[in-house]
Amino acid sequence: MKFLKFLLIGIFFGIVLVKSEAVSWYRIYEMFRFQSFHMYGIIGTAIASGLLFVQISKKRHLKSVEGVDIFVPKKEDGLIRYIIGGIIFGFGWALIGACPGPMYVLLGTGVWSMIIVIAAAILGTFIYGILKDKLPH
Repeated sequence: MKFLKFLLIGIFFGIVLVKSEAVSWYRIYEMFRFQSFHMYGIIGTAIASGLLFVQISKKRHLKSVEGVDIFVPKKEDGLIRYIIGGIIFGFGWALIGACPGPMYVLLGTGVWSMIIVIAAAILGTFIYGILKDKLPH
């Protein structure tokens, strides 16, 4: 029962994504062709909200579910790897038409082909976990 609030927040998140058309393949297509500001506005709002939450959690010493202070560790330097990772992520997003969160929302709306995409994403994550120590970081 203590995780019920996360389920409810997830359902709310899914409804917001569907109603804002953030899971629409056409909207994603417009974004990658620089034809519309719609998706950039949604992404910008998410970034601004995240920054605001992190600053509030630092100032007010908010606690996680486990009761410890929320701490965001400093990222390691290495601009190139973030650029390359972002490009790979962007290619996947452009090819599939959905990033990780909307994949589950699309599955929930009845787009059954997302099962293949989710399985491939999980497999890719598993393979990365196996190869992580052998890759240059």
